[in-house]
Amino acid sequence: MKWMRFRVRTTAEAEDILISAMQDIGLCGAQIEDHVPLTAAEKEQMFVDIMPEEQAGDDSAVLSFYVEETEDGRLLLQDEEIRPEEIRRKMEEQIRDLRRYSDTIGDGTVTIEETEDIDWVNNWKQFFHQFWIDDILVIPSWEKPQVTDREPVLTFHIDPGTAFGTGAHETTQLCIREIRKYLTKDTQILDVGTGSGILSILSLMLGAKSAVGTDLDPCAAPAIAENLEANGVKADRFEVILGNLIDDPKVQEEVGQNRYDIVVANILPDVLIPLTPAAVCAVKPGGVFITSGILEGKEESVAHAMKAAGLQIEEITAQGEWRCVTGRKAE
Repeated sequence: MKWMRFRVRTTAEAEDILISAMQDIGLCGAQIEDHVPLTAAEKEQMFVDIMPEEQAGDDSAVLSFYVEETEDGRLLLQDEEIRPEEIRRKMEEQIRDLRRYSDTIGDGTVTIEETEDIDWVNNWKQFFHQFWIDDILVIPSWEKPQVTDREPVLTFHIDPGTAFGTGAHETTQLCIREIRKYLTKDTQILDVGTGSGILSILSLMLGAKSAVGTDLDPCAAPAIAENLEANGVKADRFEVILGNLIDDPKVQEEVGQNRYDIVVANILPDVLIPLTPAAVCAVKPGGVFITSGILEGKEESVAHAMKAAGLQIEEITAQGEWRCVTGRKAE
């Protein structure tokens, strides 16, 4: 099979927010090319004897999104036929919208090219293997647990698909550790930008009473349903709401006010800051708002937004270059 590749010139800082925006138009999964130096953990996962020589780090990046061509040369996006120029137009509209509240997009040029016959959709799976988050074992659906002397508190089975993260990222792990500090059997949790539901489903497995997740991507609901089933969690414990909590009154009404013991958002600061007032409205008096997706140096701006919304900062935790800010609502 052949694939049409749509490449966006951008910055490393804008990678996550651009990938999320492209998911909204049906482009699920991205190939990332940047010059950000490898972390120590990433180097340990590269099974080679001699590390390749790294180029000097800079902020440039290229994101590639792939759309499969049919045998007669047509493109299908979300099961609908579409011309390449129409996809590019949609991508450019998303980029223009992002520029209104983010100055990190960079060049933003979109180019189109045809690629060789490679299964881009599934090749990424060879790089995702089981891993631990403290005493929790996370394992993809296509692997069997490795035999070790280590006994997990629970085993979380995940099939992230191509649209969402795997849980291996430092920001996800920071959120999980913070959630565990505040979680009880009566906890009701709201997960803003839930993706494949990792944070919420783990919270339910660890004893939370119920969960609500919001997301802009319609791919979220089926991904969550698969992960709930894979982990034996009843679907009625997790409600999924599609839409934007920041400025959609219907979503805000569905989410409710003063309802959740924990609200968690693993999103970049450009979104976290405008999200904070709506998120804080959803937190119960005495409840906490846990945020991550925050690069070192930007945590104070998120903390300031929390304080402005009436929260007291409980703590700021770190893993690598990432930060997690937790605030509490007054009783």
